[in-house]
Amino acid sequence: MRVLSFLLILLTFGFVKAEIKVVATYPYIASITKEIVKEKAQVDYLASGNLDPHFIVPKPSLTVKLRNADLLIINGAGLEIGWLPPLLNQASNRKINPGSNGFLDLSQYINLIEKPENVSRAMGDVHPEGNPHFHLDPYNVPIISQVITEKLCKLDGSNCDYYKNNLSDFKKRWNEKLAVWNSKMASLKGVKVYQYHKLFDYFLKRYGIISVDTIEPLPGIPPTAKHLEELILKSKSENVKMILQDVYHPIKPAKYISEKMGLKIVVLPHDAGAVEEAKDMFSLFDTIVERMNK
Repeated sequence: MRVLSFLLILLTFGFVKAEIKVVATYPYIASITKEIVKEKAQVDYLASGNLDPHFIVPKPSLTVKLRNADLLIINGAGLEIGWLPPLLNQASNRKINPGSNGFLDLSQYINLIEKPENVSRAMGDVHPEGNPHFHLDPYNVPIISQVITEKLCKLDGSNCDYYKNNLSDFKKRWNEKLAVWNSKMASLKGVKVYQYHKLFDYFLKRYGIISVDTIEPLPGIPPTAKHLEELILKSKSENVKMILQDVYHPIKPAKYISEKMGLKIVVLPHDAGAVEEAKDMFSLFDTIVERMNK
C-alpha cells in the first residue's frame, strides 16, 4: 500500500509520466505504431484482421478501449464510417474526437486513387474520398510511419528522439524488404487478374498487375449468376490468369469461375492477422508476395 501511495503521489506531481495509450482502428496501424513506440506506449486495436474492415460490430469492449485512449489512429477515407462514430459517442473521450490533438486520420496524408467524380446509390458502396485500402501499397507504409511518429512527438515530446530513432530503423528495414518484394513481383507485371472486391488495387497498381474486373458487380453487392457468366466469358478474351480472393468474402463464386476456366485462386491477406502467417506488416507483405508467386 505504501508503494502504491508513493507512485500515486509521483504521478500526481508529474515526477513519473504515465505511458500514453494508443488505439488503432485496424491491426496494420497497430503493427506500424508498435515499431515506433516499442515499450514506451501501450498500443491496441479495434477490428480483427480477418474481418471485413467496412463492417465491425461495435462491442462494449471496444468502447472501453476508446474511453481510456490518449491517441486514436484511423485509416480514414470512409472505411470506418459505418461503425466507429457510435463507439466514439459512447466512449465520450474528448481527447480522441475528430479534430482533437489525440486524433489522427492517415488518409489525409496519402494520395488516394479511384476518386469518383460523383457518387450515387446506383454505384454501390462507393467511397467518395477514393479507395481506402492504401496501406496495401508498400510504398505508402513509410509515409504512414512518418505521420504516426510526428503525432507521437506532439503528444509525448519527452520520448520524441526515441520514436524518431525507431522510425529510422523501421524505414531502413522496410526499404531492405522493398527491394526483395520488388524483385519477386517483377515477373508478374502485366498479368491480368480478377479480385472479389477492389481491395488490392494499390498493390496491383504498384506492380503493374491489371485488375480486369471484380466478382462483385458493384462495391458491396453480391455477384449474380449472370455476372459470373460474364466474368467467365471475359476471362478467356482478356487472358485472365488468376483470381485474388480475400479472407472475408465467400470463396464459392471464385471457385465456380475457377472450375469453369481453370483459373488459379490466390487467397490474400489484407491486414495483419488475416491469415496465420501475416503477423505484422513485414510478414503481411511477405505472405502476399509469396502467395502471388506460387
